[in-house]
This record gives sequence, structure tokens and C-alpha cells, in this order.
Amino acid sequence: MNTKNKRLLKNFARTTDKIFSLDELKHKLESGKQLKIKYGVDVTAPTLHIGHAVNLWMMREMQDMGHKIQFLIGDFTTQIGDPTGKSKTRPMISKVEIENNIEAFINSVKVVLRFDDPNLIEIRRNSEWFEKINTSEFLKLLSMVTHSKLISRDMFKKRIDNNQEIYMHEMLYPILQGYDSRILESDLTIVGSDQLFNEMLGRFYQEKFGQEPQVVITTKITPGIDGKEKQSKSIGNYIGLAHSARDKFGRVMSIPDNLIIEYLEIYTKVSMKKIDEIRKEVKNNPMNCKKFLAEQIVERYHSVDVAIEEKKWFEKIFSSRNVPKDIKILELPKLTTAIDSAITFFKGDKTNSEIRRLFQQNAVSQNGKKITDIKTKISDGDVIKIGKRVWFRIKLK
Repeated sequence: MNTKNKRLLKNFARTTDKIFSLDELKHKLESGKQLKIKYGVDVTAPTLHIGHAVNLWMMREMQDMGHKIQFLIGDFTTQIGDPTGKSKTRPMISKVEIENNIEAFINSVKVVLRFDDPNLIEIRRNSEWFEKINTSEFLKLLSMVTHSKLISRDMFKKRIDNNQEIYMHEMLYPILQGYDSRILESDLTIVGSDQLFNEMLGRFYQEKFGQEPQVVITTKITPGIDGKEKQSKSIGNYIGLAHSARDKFGRVMSIPDNLIIEYLEIYTKVSMKKIDEIRKEVKNNPMNCKKFLAEQIVERYHSVDVAIEEKKWFEKIFSSRNVPKDIKILELPKLTTAIDSAITFFKGDKTNSEIRRLFQQNAVSQNGKKITDIKTKISDGDVIKIGKRVWFRIKLK
């Protein structure tokens, strides 16, 4: 195997959970042909976080080696909704909402993937084929898969065990996702482990139609910044690609100490040798190790200079507990309450329920004093602090 491919596999090993199969991947890489890597997304929401970006960075490395990303927008399958990890049937999404999400999704992906060379990326929609497939063709696809195979999927088994309904459109979702691979004739797909069942069906259909099956790489999933469930916008425990450098730095600083090494391995390019050195320091100096991690993540998505500046800002504000000089000014009408100011500040980035929980958790202060009453009156010039990172000064109109 040539040096470039060896280096690629070594880099992939840091973030890879399993490969189906490694020998097949080596064979494809050594073939010398341009590989097609399927990146399929349902555009239910345009919010991407650094957990999603693990796969994107792996794809970016393959782009830099001359391989092509097949950016597949599941505009048809989004209307159904992937049941992955869902204990309840997901509500169907309108076409209008899907179209609104697509542009935002593409802009988020551009943070990592290359769109500067059409030979390295193509954008497709699975409505291209699913809106044209006739009933007899679709029945032929269904006849290839048994009921027992479909209900072997873990989330379906859980629903059955809990006497919860499984609707037919949910049962068919893995078939649709798998068939995408057959249409695209993809060579490789890189997904979270929760998508393994669907993508193995992709291999299945490719073989049924006489194609060389795609390699499936599943990647490691870490807990979110709360140290519990995986990163999720609904929970608020994520570091978003669209977050500012300051927000990224601050959110990293909020993670539990026991996640520092794991985050360094999965979310940065720091050498394993350096990580082993930091591993020895974490117990004695977790704050410094965490600041190093935050710097590395900010640098990856912004720049070295920005990372340095954000570290300086963090140390100045949170070491001395000073109000930042560049504090944001939030203009509000008179007779404003504390929760109104918070809702206005976050502008939909957090739900009203999430904001109320911040008050319940004593995470909100007014002029240095903790407040829990969401109806607390706000005056002109008040400084509001939420959590460890959010500051703004009130200016009443």
C-alpha cells in the first residue's frame, strides 16, 4: 500500500469505530480510481455540530486526495423521517420546510468540505429517483428483504418490547436509504454507528444489482458537553459548527474533566504523542488541559490567531470575573422581564423550555446576583450573565 493510503488509514483509526471491511477499503484505495463517498443527509434541521464534523473531516481528507463526495440530500426521505433513536413516530415535514433547511445545511457543510472543485463534490437529491419509481419496481425492492430482517433493527425491537407502534413508512426507511447507494454506485460511506443497519442494506442492494458493495465506516460517538447523552440541539449539549469562536471555546470549557482526552482524540488533530503527555497532566491541572483543548477546536474551525485571542479573553474574564469590555448591547423595549431578555438574546438558538431551565438551575444573574424568577424586571444598563459564557448589557428603548 502506498504511503498516502497508509497515512489515511492511520488518521482514520483515531475516529473509526468499525469498518465493513478493511480489506475491501484497502483494495478500493489501491485501485487508483477516484472513489465515490456517499454523504447522505435528511434535512430535518440545519444545525450541525462537531460530532457530525468527525465524518466530514474524514471525507475532507479523501477530497484532498482526489476522491469525490456524493452529497446526497434526502429531500424525499426527509418527508418520512428516519426512526433512528426515536421511540415515537416522527412527524412528517413539509416540502417548504425541507427547501428552507437545504440552503442552511449546505452552508454548514461548507465549513469543512470543499465546494471549490466540481470534480470533488456533486450534490444530488433522492427525489430524483424515488419520485419516478413505479409500483412494480418498488415491490421488487421490497421482495428482496424479509420482515424478520427489518425488525431485527435495534430501535424496532425496543418498540416491540415496549408495545409501541411501528408504522410501515418507518419500516421502509432503511430500504430507501439502502437503495440510494445502489443508484449512486457509491464506493464508501462514513456514518455514525446508529446508521449501520441502513448502510448495510446499501451493501445488500448493491450486491443484488451486481455492483461492488460500498465499504461502510462507522465513527465513534462521544457524550455531549454535559458528559451524558450524545450531542444534540434539543438537549443543548453540543458545540455547533455555526457557533462563534467564543461560544465554541466557552462550551469546551464546560465539559467534565473526564472527557478532555476523548475530545482531544476525536475532535482535534493533536498528535497522539502529545495527547499521551496531556493524559498525565489532566488529574493535576485539568483547567490548563481544557484550555488547550478549547484552543485546538477553535483553531480547527477558525484560525490560530482567533484561538489565541479567545483564550486571552476567557482567562481575562473568567479568571478575574470581570465584565467583558466588548460586552454585547441588547436593545429591548421598556417593562422587559428577565426571560424576555434571554429569549431575545438567543433568537431561537434555545427553546423557551431550555431558557426556563437555566433560571431553575441558578445559571442566570443580574448585576452579579443570581435570579431564578423569570419575571424579574430588567432596568436600563443591567448586566445579564447566563451560564459561564454569555454576557449582555440591557439598553431600554
